[in-house]
Amino acid sequence: MSVKTALRVFEIIEAFAQEKQPLALSEMARLLDMPVSSCLGLIRTLEERGYLYETGRRQGYYPTSRLLAMAQVIAAHDPVLDRVKPALLELRDSARETVVFGKLREGGLVVYLEVVDAPQSIRYTTAAGETRPAYANSMGRALLSTLTPDALRDCLKATRLARLTDATLTSTTALEAELERSAARGWYANLGESIPDLAGIAWPVHVGGQPYAISIAGPRYRVEPRIEEMAAMLRAACRSIEEPQRTATAAPPRKR
Repeated sequence: MSVKTALRVFEIIEAFAQEKQPLALSEMARLLDMPVSSCLGLIRTLEERGYLYETGRRQGYYPTSRLLAMAQVIAAHDPVLDRVKPALLELRDSARETVVFGKLREGGLVVYLEVVDAPQSIRYTTAAGETRPAYANSMGRALLSTLTPDALRDCLKATRLARLTDATLTSTTALEAELERSAARGWYANLGESIPDLAGIAWPVHVGGQPYAISIAGPRYRVEPRIEEMAAMLRAACRSIEEPQRTATAAPPRKR
C-alpha cells in the first residue's frame, strides 16, 4: 500500500507537468483514475507539507515553488553530474546536437540522467528520468558493451527484442556482432532503429569506477554525414571525464 501511495504522489506531480494549469479535485481524480476520496487525502497531505496550494475557492490546486527549490538543491549536489556536466555542455556546443548521459538499469533498460538540448529548432528532445530499451538505443549498446559476456548474454536473453522499426536488430546473434563492430570502429549507433528519422551515437565512460555512457542524438540527415567527426568529439569528451580520475588514482601519496 505504501509503495502504491508513493507512486500516486509522483503521478500527481507528473499530471501538473503535463496539464500545465491548476487542476480541480475531480479533474485530478479523473486523470489519475482514482477515487475522489483517495485523491483528496493525497492533495490535503501535499498541501499541508507546502507542496500544493489552492489557487482560489473551487478554482483548483497547483504546485508551489517548494518542489522546484528542493529539486534544485538536490541537482546541485549530484556527485556524478557535477563531474560530467561541463564536458556534456562542451560536447553539445561542438556537435550542436542533443547530448544525453545515462546508466544501465535492471530489465535491459537505459535511464537518462541528464539531457543537454541542441541549439537547433529541429532537434531530438527527451528528459532526464526517461528510460529506453538498451538493445535499440546507442547509449544502451555502449552500456551493454561494459558487461561481461555472461552478463550480456543473460541480459539479452531476458529482454524481449521487439521490432520498433524496419531497421531494428531483433536477434541476440546480430546484436552481439553489432557490439563487436561498434567497439572496433569507435562508436555505438542507433540509426533509425528506435525512431525512423532519429540517429544517435554513443561511447561508454566510467565515473567513480561505475559504467555510464554519453550519446549524441539528432535527425538522421544531420547526424549520419558527420558520424566520424562527432564520434571523435564524443570519445574526447569521455577521455576528459576519465583522465582526472586516472591521474588521481596513479598519483603517489603526498609526503607529510
